Amino acid sequence: MTIEVGVEACPGIPRRYTVPMKCLRFGVLLAMTIAVAALADGSFADDGFAGDQPAESRFVGSRQEQESLRKTGEAIRAAFARGDIDAAMAYHHPDVIKALAPDKYLVGREAVRADLAKTFSSFRLEFVEDRVESTFFEGRIAVEESLFTIRGTPLAGGTPYLFKGRSMVVYVRDRRSPSGWASIREIIQPG
Repeated sequence: MTIEVGVEACPGIPRRYTVPMKCLRFGVLLAMTIAVAALADGSFADDGFAGDQPAESRFVGSRQEQESLRKTGEAIRAAFARGDIDAAMAYHHPDVIKALAPDKYLVGREAVRADLAKTFSSFRLEFVEDRVESTFFEGRIAVEESLFTIRGTPLAGGTPYLFKGRSMVVYVRDRRSPSGWASIREIIQPG
């Protein structure tokens, strides 16, 4: 299901940058619920002060976590290049939400699957750049920020195009994923 973002009654704010109040309340409630669950789970427990470790060594994850997350990204990009929807979806949590543009908000695996099917029926996509800017690990969660460039080639012929941007992907540990990580939230900032 694709949800169009916007409301009519927000004076002075363009429609494409607003969200319905009930969606905003739901989003805040969801964020608070996740934060409370993470705290209760001990995900943000710290056995010392932030100053006990240098900033560059905190939240970097183990070598195994870093490698499995790197393989997750490689597998997703390879699936895109092949147009393989099933392979790409294997790395997405059932409750995935993707904000791909101000007017493109996808909720759930079926919405993501349908969007990929529509895209792959018209274009061949290839990541020509994926440069990880930062990665954050905390418990069963990893957050990765990347700069990317995707070359889109129309299947019906025509001029290929480049789509550049920055992504922030939140991964959670998920045994159903081949790598053990599944994308649960993703935001794209077109560049």
